[in-house]
Amino acid sequence: MTNNLGGYMWSPNLSKVLRQALQPLVKFRQFADIKDAAVQGKGKGQEYHWNVYSNVATQGTTLVETTTMAETNFTITQGTMTITEYGNAVPYTGKLDDLSEHPVKEIIQKVLKNDAKKTLDQAAYDQFNATPLRVIPVAGTDTSAVTLYTNGTVTGTNNVALGKEHVKTIVDVMKERNIPPYEADDYFAIAHPTTFRKFKNDLESIKVYIQEGFQMIMNGEIGRYESTRFIEQTNIAKATWTNAKSNWAYFFGADTVAEGIAVPEEMRGKIPTDYGRSRGIAWYYLGGFGLVHGIAANARVLKWATAEAN
Repeated sequence: MTNNLGGYMWSPNLSKVLRQALQPLVKFRQFADIKDAAVQGKGKGQEYHWNVYSNVATQGTTLVETTTMAETNFTITQGTMTITEYGNAVPYTGKLDDLSEHPVKEIIQKVLKNDAKKTLDQAAYDQFNATPLRVIPVAGTDTSAVTLYTNGTVTGTNNVALGKEHVKTIVDVMKERNIPPYEADDYFAIAHPTTFRKFKNDLESIKVYIQEGFQMIMNGEIGRYESTRFIEQTNIAKATWTNAKSNWAYFFGADTVAEGIAVPEEMRGKIPTDYGRSRGIAWYYLGGFGLVHGIAANARVLKWATAEAN
């Protein structure tokens, strides 16, 4: 029927169809390492530490038969994170549960699980974003050369889309900084689909593979180029970016972010109160995330950035 004639189309069965907003999978958290599993768990204190060992101060060299062996040393620094509680809850009443045609507990559990995924992915992302290494095109518009910043702050404006020539240069920078590959001989890169759009267009005439029978395809993986596997994500919002020609992207090798877990994420039911009339469901997680290598010389994560999105 027509609205201006006083009616509307209606189906008595339509309201019985259960609908839910689309939810993305975790993207950043899948690259966080669970550190030292033997020391995880309750009763360990809220501060979690790990050791980072430097290279030796003086490289080895040839020896002369009549001279003593050269000696050197190395330094030990500690990374740290704070174990934190995370969680969210949805209360509901016994009357709602008793009278609702839809399965209230199951629906709440599902939306809370999606909330947990996004919350913990954000926590992992925040540590990726703490990397001291940033790159920007030379003069802000160069289509291949980049300027590397090692203090975590970019001072120029990135005013060009990320392209395959930038990817080549960034990978060269990572290799020459001796950043170890994340898996086999490959680095990873993660960004929004539109950030990779020009790059993907550049590659249309180049064979890019997802190897048949590959051991592990990561969530959101779209292909491989220049020893780098590319991941698209939509969990984390875009940053402010001049002319919107690009947005942030992270390139990284092994040993990126540590995740310390005291209590893995879990669903919890509220003990009913008010004689069973007041109920609730929550998700809960006790743990934390920390950037493994915060010193620029050892950093494993490199961010495609701009001054507005440091």
